[in-house]
Amino acid sequence: MNFYGVHAIYRFEMARWFRTIGQSLLAPVISTSLYFVVFGSAIGGQMPAIGGVPYAWFIVPGLVMLTVLTESLMNASFGIYMPKWAGTIYELHSAPISPLEAVMGYVGAAASKSMIIGGVILATARIFVPFEIAHPLLAALMLALTALSFCLFGFIIGVLSTSWEQLQVVPLLIVTPLTFLGGTFYSIEMLPAFWRNLTLFNPIVYLVSGFRWSFYGVSDVAIGVSLAAICGFLALCFAIVYWIFRTGYRLKV
Repeated sequence: MNFYGVHAIYRFEMARWFRTIGQSLLAPVISTSLYFVVFGSAIGGQMPAIGGVPYAWFIVPGLVMLTVLTESLMNASFGIYMPKWAGTIYELHSAPISPLEAVMGYVGAAASKSMIIGGVILATARIFVPFEIAHPLLAALMLALTALSFCLFGFIIGVLSTSWEQLQVVPLLIVTPLTFLGGTFYSIEMLPAFWRNLTLFNPIVYLVSGFRWSFYGVSDVAIGVSLAAICGFLALCFAIVYWIFRTGYRLKV
């Protein structure tokens, strides 16, 4: 294992992010604050408790997951698309580093960024509501698995994209709507039976539900099913990314 090569890629990606860390952290903090002002205060005051959890507390895990998903996708997709666009991806091909090591460097850096932002969002939410995390280790595990999975997914998007416009399509038109429809601001038990059953095909439901269970012990889906779903998605994305590096698909063009 070429740990020096992995560390070099990781350090380069983190250094690039830290050069713009102010704007990277400011936008999620402002968005989270606005969500709490609108949903937590204005709407939350009119909402009954869900599963015994006050509404303002109930939306915290969903907001954190919404931010982590979005940031993971954007960080990872931009991280690999930029070398393709600039032509520096060939330096990676000529370096003495394996596909697995390259994935570890790029995805590890993107996941670290997302985890940092997730921690900042939790701290911001704590200013508005005095929530407690019942299972902190499980919450950290769910956050890490989600960040890794969607960083790998974002990596795939970055490889497949051929323009900056395409790089924005999946996060804006697919992932963000699925997140809002995945129980971020409500329990799927509140939906009519038909829509509740249809929502179970949305993978985001399992992520948000599992993360929420680690906070309050309340979820729409069993925690075991949530963990199995995220682990399966992680394994699938990793296999695709490894194959991309192994074959050079869309990297050697």
